[in-house]
Amino acid sequence: MTRDRLYLYDTTLRDGQQTQGVQFSTQDKLRIAAMLDDLGVDYIEGGWPGANPTDSAFFEAVPETRATMAAFGMTKRAGRSAANDDVLAGVMNAGTAAVCLVGKTHDFHVTEALGISLEENLENIRASIAHLVEAGREALFDAEHFFDGYKANPDYALAAIHAAHDAGARWIVLCDTNGGTLPDEIGHITRAVIASGVAGDRLGIHTHNDTETAVAGSLAAIDAGARHIQGTLNGLGERCGNANLTTLIATLLLKDPYCSQYEIGVSEAGLKNLTRASRLLDEILNRVPQRQAPYVGSSAFAHKAGLHASAILKNPTTYEHIQPELVGNARVIPMSNQAGQSNLRRRLSEAGIMVDDGDPALGQILEEIKAREAAGYSYDTAQASFELLARRALGQMPRFFEVKRYRVTVERRKNKYDKMVSLSEAVVVVKIGDQKMLSVSESMDETGSDRGPVNALSKALAKDLGPYQSYIDTIRLVDFKVRITQGGTEAVTRVIIDSEDDTGRRWSTVGVSANIVDASFEALLDAVHWKLIQDGAPAS
Repeated sequence: MTRDRLYLYDTTLRDGQQTQGVQFSTQDKLRIAAMLDDLGVDYIEGGWPGANPTDSAFFEAVPETRATMAAFGMTKRAGRSAANDDVLAGVMNAGTAAVCLVGKTHDFHVTEALGISLEENLENIRASIAHLVEAGREALFDAEHFFDGYKANPDYALAAIHAAHDAGARWIVLCDTNGGTLPDEIGHITRAVIASGVAGDRLGIHTHNDTETAVAGSLAAIDAGARHIQGTLNGLGERCGNANLTTLIATLLLKDPYCSQYEIGVSEAGLKNLTRASRLLDEILNRVPQRQAPYVGSSAFAHKAGLHASAILKNPTTYEHIQPELVGNARVIPMSNQAGQSNLRRRLSEAGIMVDDGDPALGQILEEIKAREAAGYSYDTAQASFELLARRALGQMPRFFEVKRYRVTVERRKNKYDKMVSLSEAVVVVKIGDQKMLSVSESMDETGSDRGPVNALSKALAKDLGPYQSYIDTIRLVDFKVRITQGGTEAVTRVIIDSEDDTGRRWSTVGVSANIVDASFEALLDAVHWKLIQDGAPAS
């Protein structure tokens, strides 16, 4: 059976830039564009040339891509021709093969926001799209506020998109700009648009996630006949975000009826890079990846409950809707106070720790995990600390060095500019074999800024570990999370540290104490010990 083609249009470089806390550099946009092209989307919208220096610089340096590169702009303004509109000219001058122009389709916005007549707006749409077509560009019309406009005045909303359609637009993109239209309404209205004379193979959908239904709304539009889908990687976008193209890609390729009825530009190989692409975007933006993101999140295939893990060991389909490897993800059996021996054996095996069935140490490890979690520890994410706990219980923990003592002081003083500043100093004494070694470090960084007592401790610990120094030189702390697990005078602090080395390997460790410095140092020690074990460092 011949499958219909669906076209994916990515707006991460424009809509994603409207996300609170996100600011792209030109180099960021070039890296993301290359990643999107490798993934296999059909269109990459680079931004709005002329709207800001970053977008303008991007279009000056835009690379050759397999995907069609698109520039975004708006229809011409009233009172001037399309050929003499400087804003439209700026978009045209970007030189992209495709141009997407936004125009009003809700009568309220035409009269209130633009302050022009309804007929003038229709002429602006028609003339702008015709201008693109005459210049040989692939024209897309972004029908802003279409669904709200259709519900308020269906005749005018349809007239607006037909003005673009009749002028030669390749795609009419129906936008749920406010994100409040539910999937059933989107499906119903999309069918009405097709019935009005705009064929589905010229119709697109652009949804926002203000009701957490952007992906469902996009699928409803496809069910109704639309063949062009817009969205952003990881669902970036203004307010609550846009339709998550990461989720849509996996759903379209793996879920019926979509995988059997439609084809998209993303291949099986591209699908296997989906998790990597999602996490690389977060890395570029310095954002913490969403653990529970569908398909690609680190918890998407995590099985914590003992009952679930036992079933997973027998057949993964009992609690997994797809194989995680299909999207480049992996199954995780975390350790927690809900764990059973099935979880434990599986996790130990994955860590390369072999234990005979029925070994009484298994029960001891479980009891210790439960007792420690009751005291505030968490091994859901701190897998490296769990492995060390298990090795100690099994007598498989190498002895590398011993911390004899450590001290941290915090001083407030005036600097040479007569400003009060803080400075921390840490002293760590370790014993390696028969030799004691003392290291001292301050918390001041190369810019003269104080990085705090934990930073001073980390630097002191890693300053001189004798024969182990070459193993730890590449460790860097990439995340530091603190949580108070009890209140009042019995408050307990839990610290989770994420570390990474020069190979890109990342691991998490946990420490718990009433004192945040003690908790942090415990997690730091675990991070160093785990690294030494993984790299095969010899015991002292």
